[in-house]
Amino acid sequence: MPSRELDFPVFDVDNHMYETPEAMTKFMPKEYEGLIRYVEVNGRTKIAVKGQISEYIPNPTFDRVAAPGAQEEYFKIGNPEGKPYKEILGRGIDALPAFREPAPRLELMDELGIDRAVMWPTLASLLEERLRDDPRAIHTVVHALNEWMYEQWTFDYEGRIFPTPVITLPIVDRAIEELEWVLERGARVILIRPAPVPGFEGPRSFALAEFDPFWERVEASGVLVGMHASDSGYQRYLNEWEGVRDEFTPFTGRSGFNAIVGHGGRPIIDTMASAIGHGLCTRFPGLKIAPVENGSKWVRPLLEAMEDAYRFNPNAFDEDPVKVFKRNIFVHPFHEDDPVGLTELIGVDNVLFGSDYPHPEGLADPITFVDDLKGMADDDVAKIMGGNLARLMGVDDLVST
Repeated sequence: MPSRELDFPVFDVDNHMYETPEAMTKFMPKEYEGLIRYVEVNGRTKIAVKGQISEYIPNPTFDRVAAPGAQEEYFKIGNPEGKPYKEILGRGIDALPAFREPAPRLELMDELGIDRAVMWPTLASLLEERLRDDPRAIHTVVHALNEWMYEQWTFDYEGRIFPTPVITLPIVDRAIEELEWVLERGARVILIRPAPVPGFEGPRSFALAEFDPFWERVEASGVLVGMHASDSGYQRYLNEWEGVRDEFTPFTGRSGFNAIVGHGGRPIIDTMASAIGHGLCTRFPGLKIAPVENGSKWVRPLLEAMEDAYRFNPNAFDEDPVKVFKRNIFVHPFHEDDPVGLTELIGVDNVLFGSDYPHPEGLADPITFVDDLKGMADDDVAKIMGGNLARLMGVDDLVST
């Protein structure tokens, strides 16, 4: 029984699946067998990518996971007692079938009061960075993952669950092929990593003209471009200050320096600055880009930087970059952010509700997000809690459960 009685449909932009161990291996071509492997290390199962064991996800089998919302209080009030990370997480739970399969997930969504949800993969966020030196391998493993996702979840499950196939961009022709493949199978939202694109001659922005044939097809299709927080490769810059060579491990302790700069939103700031500053959103004004699970504290500093850039260098832009942002970018604030203030900054039509369920950083009871919207007009609350996302994804705003 939902904890709140709401008189509007709820469409959650940030739900997650936990992939099974076969997610990236079941459909892997024979010539790439062994690219992704699960290995035993001191009695624990780890994932190895191209022979390199990764600690990015502590338990990549997801047989045991942190309880949904385990860190909710931590993110809302902080950690004044200095509790260690494991204590904040608390005892884990066995992964529920609803975390792995769509039919039981619908039952759970009914219990939680969620009418529709965008469903993001969890483990997939480690792939591109760890294969950045092998663009062909990235395309291969991403397609294998998408094949598994389509078999396990589909890309549009009963008009209520919308899993997000991954599109990787290193080889433009293959990116277009992958896009066409997922669109033919009903995808309404795609996942593109908010980061420079790996390439044979080094990384470059996805917003450069090289990628225009891909973006032209995206715009024509009307599909929503989700840019979910990921391993964007910025650990290398932190490592230069720390004097280490570690991979990005978001679930372990960090130095004071890392605590200060590691959550400043740099990857998503650079990603959005490139999408606008490199002219992508001007060349394709119909693009709909949703930064998801990046929070919203980065928005005001970026808009202020854009205002200054346009005031001092207007000839560098074909349009006012702030106006472009408000036309093309749709932001998902964290539950601990200020969603009302965000609406005042970018407009209510550009704000999306997301719970990050069932991840520990998110909300244990997703629809309690509505409590943070007190004082807003009823129509505006309905937009944030689902109406805006329904409009962006081209689905009916009403759904019966």
